[in-house]
Amino acid sequence: MKKVDITYRYEARDDQPRLLPPDSTAALVRLDGGNREFAALLDQVTDETGAIQRVIPVDPRDLGLLQDSGATPRQTPFAAVVGCSDARVPVELIFNQGPNDLFVIRVAGNGLGPDVLGSLKYATENLGGSLRLIVVLGHSGCGALTAAVDVFLNPVDYLPLATKSSLRNILDRLLIVVQTSAKRLLAAFGPDIAQRPGYRQALIETSIVTNAALAAHSISEFAPNDPSRLKAAYGVYLLETREVWAPRPGELKGTGLAEAPRDLAGFVELGDALVQSERIISFLKSQK
Repeated sequence: MKKVDITYRYEARDDQPRLLPPDSTAALVRLDGGNREFAALLDQVTDETGAIQRVIPVDPRDLGLLQDSGATPRQTPFAAVVGCSDARVPVELIFNQGPNDLFVIRVAGNGLGPDVLGSLKYATENLGGSLRLIVVLGHSGCGALTAAVDVFLNPVDYLPLATKSSLRNILDRLLIVVQTSAKRLLAAFGPDIAQRPGYRQALIETSIVTNAALAAHSISEFAPNDPSRLKAAYGVYLLETREVWAPRPGELKGTGLAEAPRDLAGFVELGDALVQSERIISFLKSQK
C-alpha cells in the first residue's frame, strides 16, 4: 500500500527566522510551487508498497516554542486566503505551508459577506509588514454553487429555502454568478447547450471559477496602488487531482493561481478561456 507522511518539523536550536516572499509575485510563485509539490506526492511513490515523506519546516517562533522567549508570537502571514468551509479543502496542506504562513478565512461558497470583508480589512491594515497576496480559492464540486445551479435550473427548489434566511442569503448572491455563467455558455455553444447530459456539471464548474474570479476582483480594492506589494489572485482546487486550476487565454489546462481580472475586458477574456478550456469542454462532451 502506498504511504505518504507529511511532517511539520521545527528545530529549537535553529535561530534563523523563516524567509518571507519579498513581493506579491514571489508569494504567488511560492503558493503555486507548494501546491504542485502537494499534488505530486502520490505520484512520487513508484510502487504499491512505496512510501514518501514530505517535511514542512516550522519556525519555532511561530508557535512560541523557543524556551528563551516569553513574548507572544507575532502574526506574519505572507498571504490571506478566502476559501470554502468544505472539509476536503485544508488550505495550508494543499499549498504545502506551515503555521503562520497563511491568514485563512473560510466560509461556504467563499463569498464576501461582511465578516469576510472585515477580516480582510483587518489583515491588510494590521499585517501589511508581511502580507503580499490575497487569494480567493474555490473548489470543484462546491456544494453552495451546486445548490445555486440546481435552483437556477429548477426554480421550484427555491421554495424550501423561504424560511431559511441564513442559507438564502448565501444562495441569493451566487444565483447572479450562475446566471452570468449560463449566458456565457449559451453564447459560446448555442441554445441546445442545456440539453446536453454534461451541461449541469459544466455550469457548476463554470460558476465556481466565475465566483472566485469575481470575488478576487472585488477585494482588489484592499490592495494598494503598487501591485508588487499586495495583489489579488484566484484559483479552483480540483478535489480529483489535488491541483489548483485557473483558466487562461491560450492554455487548455491552466494550472496554478491567476491574477484577478482588472476590468470588463478581463472578465470577457476569462469567459473565453473558460469555454475553451479542456476541463469545461470535457463536461460538455460527457454522455453522463
